[in-house]
Amino acid sequence: MSDIIDLAVIGGTGLYRFPGLEDAEKHVVNTRFGTPSDRIVIGRVGNKRIAFLARHGEGHSVAPHRVNYRANVWALHHLGARRVVAVNAVGGIREDMGPRAVVVPDQIIDYTHGRLSSFCDVEGAEVRHVDFSHPYSAGLRAELLVAARKAGVAVVNGGCYGATQGPRLETVAEIARLRRDGCDLVGMTGMPEAALARELELDYACLALVANWAAGCGDQQEISLPEIFAHLEAATAQVPMILSALLAD
Repeated sequence: MSDIIDLAVIGGTGLYRFPGLEDAEKHVVNTRFGTPSDRIVIGRVGNKRIAFLARHGEGHSVAPHRVNYRANVWALHHLGARRVVAVNAVGGIREDMGPRAVVVPDQIIDYTHGRLSSFCDVEGAEVRHVDFSHPYSAGLRAELLVAARKAGVAVVNGGCYGATQGPRLETVAEIARLRRDGCDLVGMTGMPEAALARELELDYACLALVANWAAGCGDQQEISLPEIFAHLEAATAQVPMILSALLAD
């Protein structure tokens, strides 16, 4: 594709479409790495060309450990995306990252296993050792923070995302370990997506939406799925305002 995508958005749990897209068209993209989670929707917001992909599929049919992260990232790159904002539902560990908080993390620790995590993992591919010291693009992170401020949305700047395997939630002991390791958030979809974006030299940043306290955190005794979805719905409602402000620049 010759047309440049001004911004690609990967929607996580609770975000299955991009509100306000005009002239939207759905694109089926087949890649050498397989099929993406869903059709990619391309449309416009004002004069900006936007691509949107639901990471779990429109009906949330793809579990975190079964997402074809390589196909998703490759397809967006193929369609012309060079900047990607990933929206991820997470659990909060740090005291200022409780339910409904919106966080722009700056670090990540990968606890996943068995996922196809590199474009090098195909016959004949060049082996690349990309610098992943700072997994999120500093420039795009800064733009998200400015956009949130313009939109009047409170966000937490920085934090470490611990990426776990899923789809089950974590034990109290596992969260205690993540806390000792320096994790402030826990989610299931942050990796290998961020590393794959780096391999393709995409600008990539994360909007982490806190759906619940992680196990053993806060004052909750048990994690309630209805509460998770209520918190996530409230946090997700703020995403279009942030992205609209980002696109207005």
